[in-house]
Amino acid sequence: MIRVAITHGDINGIGYEVIFKTFEDPTMLELCTPIIYGSPKIASYHRKVLDIQTPYVIINNIDDVQEGKLNIFTCFDEEVKVEFGSATPEAGECAIKALDMAIEDYQNGMFDVLVTLPLNRNLIQGFAGQMEYIEQKVGEGQKSLLMLMNDRLKVASVTDNMPLRSVVQNITKEKIEEKIQILFKSLKQDFTINNPRIAVLSLNPNLADDGEMGVEESEIIAPAIDSMVGKNIQCFGPYPADDFFANGIYTHFDAVLAMYYDQGLAPFKALATDDCFEYTAGLPIVRTAPSHGVCYDIAGKNVANEQSLRMAIYSAIDICRNRIRDEHAHAHPLRKQYFEKRDDSDKLKLQQTDDE
Repeated sequence: MIRVAITHGDINGIGYEVIFKTFEDPTMLELCTPIIYGSPKIASYHRKVLDIQTPYVIINNIDDVQEGKLNIFTCFDEEVKVEFGSATPEAGECAIKALDMAIEDYQNGMFDVLVTLPLNRNLIQGFAGQMEYIEQKVGEGQKSLLMLMNDRLKVASVTDNMPLRSVVQNITKEKIEEKIQILFKSLKQDFTINNPRIAVLSLNPNLADDGEMGVEESEIIAPAIDSMVGKNIQCFGPYPADDFFANGIYTHFDAVLAMYYDQGLAPFKALATDDCFEYTAGLPIVRTAPSHGVCYDIAGKNVANEQSLRMAIYSAIDICRNRIRDEHAHAHPLRKQYFEKRDDSDKLKLQQTDDE
């Protein structure tokens, strides 16, 4: 059975609450063997305050993991004060200890996939984010790409979460090509989409109004798209973000590449419900995460929705299985018996504008 490691995140947030609510459903234990990297003492305190009766077992050695049980793995045993809703240095220390131990165990082959609960990166000195940290530790030189997704839409961005004033200087043809290729490979390998369609958004409003607002569309984004099409990657655009989402154009594509974080992820969150989550594409490790933050404002109140974590776990399991199948298929390839015939009719339809 697939082993799912789950780091507990910020101990003053909703991490343990959504964990306990997720595994209240016993059928979850039929899908995977969960290992919570955290603290039994902190878990016990959360369960008591929240009055959630989800059973679990405590393990002090990763070799003692029990199938059919919710395993709480002791990453540290010292007493730590839980202060719901507060950003404390102790919360940062507890979060990074759990993440470090999980990464070490992944390197030793002790579990299959990683699900990270949210932490407050401002509490950890020099910490850029969990995705960046994991890439540095176990990325094996490969580049990561953050995707926000549900079963209807997948959105990524060329630039990471940065000030808007820094976006333009970080938009290059090479970087767009890099992100498209990571996205394309992930869609095929991780989601078994044989010939994925990728939409690329513009940087400026109204496609820069023929250059009046900028030249990024004509000199950077369009050439990057053309380059990828030349490598048999189906990508289209650039599309103005407002019309793209408002008119439902996104429904024609398997994934969307925005230029900056809020451009793609803000409308996605407006369209999505509680079932969206994050996936880190491009790395050897399968890592997902719920899309919400630490949620200090509702911590300890037993009102958090666990659906995002549940979907993150489901997807991590699916991706793991898809990678195993992909690896097996490439290890034992079948000789192709026929060749597909296709035309560009779909491409032409997708490139039509409302004026046509």
